[in-house]
Amino acid sequence: MFKNLSTAALGLSGRQSEVIELALSFGFKGIDLDLADFQEQVKSKGLPHARRLLDSAKLKIGSFRLPVVWDEDDERFKREAGALSEAAELAASIGAKRCVTTLAPANDRRPYHENFEFHRRRLSDLGDLLAPHGIQLAIDFQPEPILRHDFAYQFIHSFDALAMLVGMMRSNNVGIAFDAWSWQVTGGTMDQLRKLGVERIITVALSDAAPDLKGEPNEETRHLPGEAGGIDSVALLTMLAEADYSGPVTPVPHPSKLKGLGREALVRAAGQALDKVWKGAGLTPLGKLAPPSVAKK
Repeated sequence: MFKNLSTAALGLSGRQSEVIELALSFGFKGIDLDLADFQEQVKSKGLPHARRLLDSAKLKIGSFRLPVVWDEDDERFKREAGALSEAAELAASIGAKRCVTTLAPANDRRPYHENFEFHRRRLSDLGDLLAPHGIQLAIDFQPEPILRHDFAYQFIHSFDALAMLVGMMRSNNVGIAFDAWSWQVTGGTMDQLRKLGVERIITVALSDAAPDLKGEPNEETRHLPGEAGGIDSVALLTMLAEADYSGPVTPVPHPSKLKGLGREALVRAAGQALDKVWKGAGLTPLGKLAPPSVAKK
């Protein structure tokens, strides 16, 4: 596994060159890709020019957002899916092999069981389209109750329910965008993860939460890894390393927790927090478990 920087997760934006410089400056080995922006660069300046900084920096691509509106009617889905192959081919050509999409936790169109089958079918279809390019599709969920208010039908908003959906997928390249905070606030356990299997975990977002968190889950309670004491990031990383997880690990605090910090100070804080739990888990810079004699140093 590798330390991954998502500037969007930190509430930052910037040109590709700026993101790369921040990643290199503060110890990250990968970055998330803005695929739409990259496609525009390719159209205007050509692929060699668009990718030159990525190639020279030798950074891995953590993930990119699935560039498809897939939960609308069949006609729109066919149009969107028709354009996916070209985007996937471009992403794969620069080593971007993981894309992420997020489930809506409620809707006004389909009751739960009908919606479950709709998602199983659509996401399996997307997995089939991505598979020839060697790309995995990671699914994320949103646990916050406020996002389900005022809708007719509830849908997946817990880790257990997401794991069930993924387990019923036709495509074996469809898995979970594991978010430690969402997992924790919906009652997640280490046994759940072991039962799921690391091969179904495609990306990892690492946050912390207060151990005495009360009331409804709220994104503003996300802290940097190891900062609040409610999520054992060291144990999570150790388990992932033991299972040979090879994907990105991205620090995802709520931007309010780093309010007032400049761009460099913010990325530095995220990098230092990730470094601390990384070393606590006894991991090498390449994300492998270090021999006991090395890990103690």
